[in-house]
Amino acid sequence: MWVRSTLAYRTSFALMTFGNFAASGLDFVAIWLMFSRVHALGGFTLPEVAFLYGTSSLALGLADLLVGSLDRLGARIRDGTLDVLLLRPAPVYAQIAADRFALRRLGRTSQGLLVLLWAIGHLDVAWTAGRILMVPLMAVCGTAIFGAVYTAGAAFQFWAQDAAELQNSLTYGGNTLLQYPPTVFARDLVRGVTFVIPLAFVNWLPALWVLGRPYPLQLPLWTAFLGPVVAALMVAGAALAWRHGVRAYRSTGS
Repeated sequence: MWVRSTLAYRTSFALMTFGNFAASGLDFVAIWLMFSRVHALGGFTLPEVAFLYGTSSLALGLADLLVGSLDRLGARIRDGTLDVLLLRPAPVYAQIAADRFALRRLGRTSQGLLVLLWAIGHLDVAWTAGRILMVPLMAVCGTAIFGAVYTAGAAFQFWAQDAAELQNSLTYGGNTLLQYPPTVFARDLVRGVTFVIPLAFVNWLPALWVLGRPYPLQLPLWTAFLGPVVAALMVAGAALAWRHGVRAYRSTGS
């Protein structure tokens, strides 16, 4: 329904999609301008940083397209409109994820994909079958990991009722973090996004394996292939948090 509504005004849809594309692209413009003054950032060249940027932006863009509407859950809890969704014979999660589905978010996804394709074409890497397969695997696992963060943040709102900004700090903030090499950050921060909230498995660990670079924490080489396992565990944990949150919901009390 929301897709048909959006496409009913094609010019407006095209302009909004382009605006989303351009707004997200400003992040890469900043990186490009930075490299007009330096030859490397944390030891990484522009194509290598673009590879990190593209993989992270593509994963977040897909997750945002699919479940980004979950950040509206807090407002529904506060005004009691979540009760309407609970009465319908359809999963509440699917209804909230589809609520005001914004097809214009394809702008962010396509922008990240274009940067990724440019980076792949300019990297000085021997593209073996394993490296080629790792790129789409990163996109799938990264989407699942960001989706799990969206879901866990939404589940937390059943108790906090207004935690959208905390959720955004982990999704959009995490995306910004992953766009840059881990070598430019303090080791404690790198440990945090590796072992506490494992966003590093979105692209840092597998991407550094593709690029042939060591991880700052000197982890074993096989950890680069743990993306599917980490994604599955995070999705399972987020699903349990969501289920517990729905069961704990007590409406507005009015």
